[in-house]
Amino acid sequence: MRTTPRLESALKKLYKAFHNNTLNPECCKQCAVGNILNNMDFWKHLSDNHGALKLNYIGNVHQTLGRRFNGYTPLEILNIEHVFLRACGYQLPLHYKNKKPKNPTDKEVLFNGLSAVITYLCKLDQVDNVMDYTKLFEFKNDNLIIH
Repeated sequence: MRTTPRLESALKKLYKAFHNNTLNPECCKQCAVGNILNNMDFWKHLSDNHGALKLNYIGNVHQTLGRRFNGYTPLEILNIEHVFLRACGYQLPLHYKNKKPKNPTDKEVLFNGLSAVITYLCKLDQVDNVMDYTKLFEFKNDNLIIH
């Protein structure tokens, strides 16, 4: 399956973070975006609220200038994080009174977030979802279809 360079890079980083237990939705350096951006947290200054989809002044300046961070625009970065947190079970934007998972680093919680992010990243790059396993089971006239 063909992917774009930014997607390939993001997938490798997310896969590595998941298996090395360095994926944490409550840490700006270890969440989905934090891992995609090489465990940096500068991206949290693109919005006023963690998990929000609205760019603040700084985010809008970077978006208007066409800046990209590891291939992703500021708005795409906010969307990636939003998708991740929501799929992990958070009520957004993050706030201590809002709903959140009991164990945010539980592998099942993280897998749900990871799967949602990968689906979103593939959609962004107009690539077939790499997590879609249904093609492995496609048959025509009792013969396996090989893609």
